[in-house]
Amino acid sequence: MNGTEMKNVKNRTFLSMVKRNVKLFFKDKAMFFTSLITPLILLVLYGTFLWNVYEDSFLSGVEQSGVQADLKLVKGCVGGELLSSLLAVSCITVAFCANMLMVQDKVNGADRDFKMTPVKSGVLAMSYYTATLISTLIISFTALGAGLAFIAFKGWYLSVADVFLIVLDVIILTAFGTALSSLVGYFLTSQGQISAVGTIVSSAYGFICGAYMPISQFPAWLQKTIMFLPGTYGTSLLRNHCMGGAFREMSKIFPAQYVENNKKSVDCILYFFNHRVSTGGMYAVLLGAVALIIAAYCVVVKVKSRQKSASAA
Repeated sequence: MNGTEMKNVKNRTFLSMVKRNVKLFFKDKAMFFTSLITPLILLVLYGTFLWNVYEDSFLSGVEQSGVQADLKLVKGCVGGELLSSLLAVSCITVAFCANMLMVQDKVNGADRDFKMTPVKSGVLAMSYYTATLISTLIISFTALGAGLAFIAFKGWYLSVADVFLIVLDVIILTAFGTALSSLVGYFLTSQGQISAVGTIVSSAYGFICGAYMPISQFPAWLQKTIMFLPGTYGTSLLRNHCMGGAFREMSKIFPAQYVENNKKSVDCILYFFNHRVSTGGMYAVLLGAVALIIAAYCVVVKVKSRQKSASAA
């Protein structure tokens, strides 16, 4: 078999594994609903409990400014903040749920069967990553659609460009979450371990990325620590694009300083040790983190594969 034929075999195997993993994810009702329930619970939680808190906060600021503003504009700001929080969390937590399949294959022995074939372990590892990315994107876009419908009902100020940028943010943040879950999941060997990790991520990630509570409300030392985490910049990008239309409308009737302060309060504007982080810088950090984690994942897979081959010999 020449090089071209071998490459074709690898490609077919890769595509078959991706297709198999995606099918199994959506076929496994427990795994699918566990992944889907996270964004749905967050949407209900934000819409019923946090909505009033955020709305009262914005209304209080409007009253203090002395400027009359349409309540629809306030609702548009709150809706954008809640949607960005929902997407910032679900893109990561859903990826961990979707990656349970990789651990399940280790538990039921399917992983050993795959590794007995001539296909390299790297191809199999990347097939898990790609399948998880696809599955997570399907759920993330479903959550995005529900969130946009929610905003349209409350107060729509988004432009077409805003929507496209939100979609781009979701894709990049999902790639980050998938890479992180793949690297962590590769070291797990039981269903209990992945469930425990998923629970920890689901409960803690929203706080450390600024989705549940704006980073501006944290102590100074914690703010500086969180600025080293890539997810922080993903949340800020979503904030900027989900609330961008409302802030543009707000800038027409409110003083510039008031709008600037509002952007700071909801983390649309971030400072890394007193240096303002640009939008391009946020994308660079997030994309760099995706590339770095995927590279680390590939290295770990290669090293583990060599270790197993050496022990078997």
